[in-house]
Amino acid sequence: MLVFWWGQGAAWAVPLLNEPILPVPECRMEDGAKVRLGRQLFHEVRLSANNAMSCATCHPLDQWGMDGIPHSTRADGTLNTMHTPTVFNAVFNLAQFWNGRVLTLEEQVDEAVRVDMGANWNEVVRKLSQEPQYREEFARVYRGGIHAENIRNAIAAFERTLTTPNSRFDRHLRGDESALSKQEKEGYQLFKTLGCISCHQGVNIGGNMFHRFGILGGGGEEVASEPGELDRFVVTGVAEDRHAFKVPGLRNVARTAPYFHHGSVATLDEAVTIMARGQLGYTITPKERTLLVSFLFTLDGETNGDCR
Repeated sequence: MLVFWWGQGAAWAVPLLNEPILPVPECRMEDGAKVRLGRQLFHEVRLSANNAMSCATCHPLDQWGMDGIPHSTRADGTLNTMHTPTVFNAVFNLAQFWNGRVLTLEEQVDEAVRVDMGANWNEVVRKLSQEPQYREEFARVYRGGIHAENIRNAIAAFERTLTTPNSRFDRHLRGDESALSKQEKEGYQLFKTLGCISCHQGVNIGGNMFHRFGILGGGGEEVASEPGELDRFVVTGVAEDRHAFKVPGLRNVARTAPYFHHGSVATLDEAVTIMARGQLGYTITPKERTLLVSFLFTLDGETNGDCR
């Protein structure tokens, strides 16, 4: 079967098994000059008010795109109320942030600079304009030179290349029968049978819908309501959206602990147990948990997904 997938300005054709999960495209084409500039800006501390914090502070690319702590520290010294998700494969999400309050990566960059880094764009532009290298690079890449829109665009172009293709599970989807062990295949079948697939499907194995956390109790309810949590209700004002969050993608999930929007669950075993009880109303057995976790470990991809 040949499936076409569209996402933020590009389309890919991928041959795969008839499954509800799609493999990560092996190549994501972006303007090379914009991506190179965006990569530099992603690591630029002058985007922050204190000149000590960059996008990579909370999203270190050598740590699977997230800092591995429950709550990141903002430039002003306060803690984020929500756990920082990975930046890898964010391009495949229907919206950004746990409550989906912005739709595009450009908007995500804007909010991160203003809220997390405590900066204003006039000051950021002033600081970057003092650097001859930036003046030359922006003049070469963008007709308008250094200004906020171009900074956001360059960083977003780089972030769109941060995909993790060629996981063992993706190779399985493309027909490689030897990519998974018998236990891992059983784990995937259980993942579908129990109903996990109803929320975790598509390219990012999640990230394409919102759902209430702990809706069936039994594990999720005691951590679903924390002071200052920014749930979907904050965006929509609809009562049913209280404690609803964007379903996280499961790509590289074995490498991106701690888990959930509150970041208080340290292990994948515990996360799987809580999800089964709180979202499916089901108490899994130790054997079932082992099977599910073995499948989730097959989702590790390669962190060099851009095409240059």
